[in-house]
Amino acid sequence: MSPILLTFQMVQQEYIEKLVSEVLAEEYFIIDVSVKKGNVIEVVVDGDNGVTIQKCVEISRHIEEVLDRETEDFELSVFSAGLGNPFRVYRQYLKNIGETVEVKVTGENPVKGVIKNVDENGFDLESKMMVKQEGKSKKVEVVKLIRFNFNDQPEVRNSITFK
Repeated sequence: MSPILLTFQMVQQEYIEKLVSEVLAEEYFIIDVSVKKGNVIEVVVDGDNGVTIQKCVEISRHIEEVLDRETEDFELSVFSAGLGNPFRVYRQYLKNIGETVEVKVTGENPVKGVIKNVDENGFDLESKMMVKQEGKSKKVEVVKLIRFNFNDQPEVRNSITFK
């Protein structure tokens, strides 16, 4: 046995989630907290009206004040959910009712549309599609309401459009 024994204690994810929750007001919510090898802590948050840099700094400072670097060396990153990142929590769907998103389901073509309704099982997307009608040579635009179930694990992202 080696005369030198190094003990490595990893910061617990649940503890970091608790610390983040202490700083978040009702309008903010946690998207993800991960603690990776080497105590690399990543915190992703969102808010009903977005997240400011000041809020990310506030969360970061709170965590750094509570954790003792003498006991647990760690690397910390706190950031907001990016526009191009897929939705990960239910509240993101609620936040984006009325917004244009792109939805991908395995084995199907992506669909763009506006989230119209969200419930615990899934969401409804209103999408404009070009469809060829019987007896006509040109395609016409139709509006369809498409139901996506969370069990099907759709990948949903905000759709950025420039007008």
